Amino acid sequence: MKCFVTGASGFVGANLVHELVARGHSVRALLRAGSDRRGLAGVEYETVPGDLDDRAALAAGLRGCDWCFHVAASYHLWLPDYAPMYRANVEGTRAVIEEAAGAGCSRIVYTSTVGCIGLPKPDAGGRVIPTDERAGATEAQMSNHYKRSKWKAEQVARELAGRGLPVVIVNPSAPVGPRDVKPTPTGQVIVDFLNRALPATMDTGLNYVHVRDVAVGHILAAERGVVGERYILGSMDGNWTMREALQVLAQITGLPVPRWQVPYGLAWFGALLNEAASSFTGKPPKAPMGGVRMARYKMFFNPAKAVRELGMPQTPPRRALEDAVAWFRAHGYVRG
Repeated sequence: MKCFVTGASGFVGANLVHELVARGHSVRALLRAGSDRRGLAGVEYETVPGDLDDRAALAAGLRGCDWCFHVAASYHLWLPDYAPMYRANVEGTRAVIEEAAGAGCSRIVYTSTVGCIGLPKPDAGGRVIPTDERAGATEAQMSNHYKRSKWKAEQVARELAGRGLPVVIVNPSAPVGPRDVKPTPTGQVIVDFLNRALPATMDTGLNYVHVRDVAVGHILAAERGVVGERYILGSMDGNWTMREALQVLAQITGLPVPRWQVPYGLAWFGALLNEAASSFTGKPPKAPMGGVRMARYKMFFNPAKAVRELGMPQTPPRRALEDAVAWFRAHGYVRG
């Protein structure tokens, strides 16, 4: 298949390009001038210069393509002005899907996030029950501008699927593994742990999944996904608290787990001060309020639908952490 990929220089996008090419597909990658392409090293692809608001570039790049993967997103937990992020994530999604449909793509896979799915809630015994695709969420539940923009974008994707466009939605959880160039917030925690720069933990949790499984899940969604449906791309065994994930990292590396756990109230107050300072300096806060608000909940999810209906692989999450550690060490992210 000839595939068009947005966000190809990002963490998930780069891994997706590698997986597509490894399976014999050809790739056209929409890339902005100056984008960091280290994650695409060693793989053949065709560059389409342009951005999400450039309909002419989208139309030209999509011409003759069979599949479209819209992975690109503006991901920021703090910005002095959030309007550009909404334009990229919401209107950019509409532009890509409409142009892909106009070009005759048989499948358009839109990359959403588990942040658009209803949050898990504890049972009577206090155990957090992972939620699945049936758990709805409202805009009022979106705790920061990034999540709100992605929620709005998913509504666009669902609206266009309802009009007959061949859209399949995937909702990755917390990918971990190689080619995390920037790195992502989850990857930065690993880097900080490796550099002994993580002084404390928080009582939070994520669904950790190997980024390669997420990339393969995108391809399976194009092959087998039902139009209009959404699929959580996560790990059945990856629902770990932050402390549990760090304990696995400690086993892998021999480094100690931070002893202290920051109470949510203290983290919230620290983020408030950080953002107040950023409003004067214009520099991003070290601990943005958006991140602290997300950390208040254990983001545990059940990807059984993707495993059952798509055949999504399930690499052990420990292996994902091992591969991430090896990649960060090999590429100069670890001091000493």
